[in-house]
Amino acid sequence: MRLRVPRRLRRAQDGAAAVEFALVAPMFLALLFGTFEFGRALWIQQALQEIAISGARCMALPQSACASAGTHTYNPARTMTYIQQVANQWGVPLPSVNIDQNNSANCGGASGFSKVSVAVAFQSAVPNLVNMLGGIPLTATACFPNNS
Repeated sequence: MRLRVPRRLRRAQDGAAAVEFALVAPMFLALLFGTFEFGRALWIQQALQEIAISGARCMALPQSACASAGTHTYNPARTMTYIQQVANQWGVPLPSVNIDQNNSANCGGASGFSKVSVAVAFQSAVPNLVNMLGGIPLTATACFPNNS
């Protein structure tokens, strides 16, 4: 038995655009939001690198922000506060447990460096895009020769 479809129904185009949009929209939106989130992750990675560089430089060349009052010597507490202030300026919340500072580190096989390592877990603004795994771990490390 053959099903007969009226000619008018075979030529009908009403709703075709809506169906095509329904098929393409999820992929397009995933690509769009994925691009935005990748850009945000890349920006936060760069911000972490700049934060680490600023912290290592401040440790190596004790300025008023990172040094003990009046002595121009390294002060871990003031350096931690400085690094967190720089992170806040970049808009990256950085708790002190995610900051590792060492004012007598070896970098690239040489000694006498100040070294700062920072880490943060990137959380996506799009639910369930990368948050399923607890975020993407981003880290940055910087060394700066100590002022001697």
